[in-house]
Amino acid sequence: MRMKNLVTAILMTIITTVLLGLIYPLVVTGLAQIIFPDKANGQLIKRADGTIIGSRLIGQPFSSPGYFRSRLSAAGANGYDAAGSSGSNLGPTNQKLIERVKSDVEKLEAENPGKPVPIDLVTTSGSGLDPHISPAAAEFQIPRVARERGMSETELRSIVAAHTEGRQFGFLGEPRVNVLELNFELDNRKPMRR
Repeated sequence: MRMKNLVTAILMTIITTVLLGLIYPLVVTGLAQIIFPDKANGQLIKRADGTIIGSRLIGQPFSSPGYFRSRLSAAGANGYDAAGSSGSNLGPTNQKLIERVKSDVEKLEAENPGKPVPIDLVTTSGSGLDPHISPAAAEFQIPRVARERGMSETELRSIVAAHTEGRQFGFLGEPRVNVLELNFELDNRKPMRR
């Protein structure tokens, strides 16, 4: 009786391993590649020559004044590290966080005097990989980017508006702007002056 139970247990282990460990993942991956190839492959953004510049799903740092800047990242040592996805875990009363935010606000106020600094330009997201900023954060950066690229603010506002995504299904979440897609569009339309 014990031998029969042992054989049954071993066979069930082998069968479920093959079904759930090999066949099921292969079928799901194959269907995803057929039905949603862009999403299954990470929603990659490519240049005309096929060079991959990033993903629509993961934020990237932009430091040049001619680019819209992403939301700050606490993921990994230098930020935007998908392997170290997380927030800083610093609470709102943590002195280190307060000093960093205060310093960032002062820098941004100097860049755009008299305008309120949008909160998402000085705080990190929970994952540290958020590829979006709010329309207010994009609007705040328009004067700097327009000046650096030699564009009118009106022209730049229309590009930002074209890249502003509404609420999902009309009521979920908040309107947002994908920074990588916006900067990619700017590079295609009006490359940075050298």
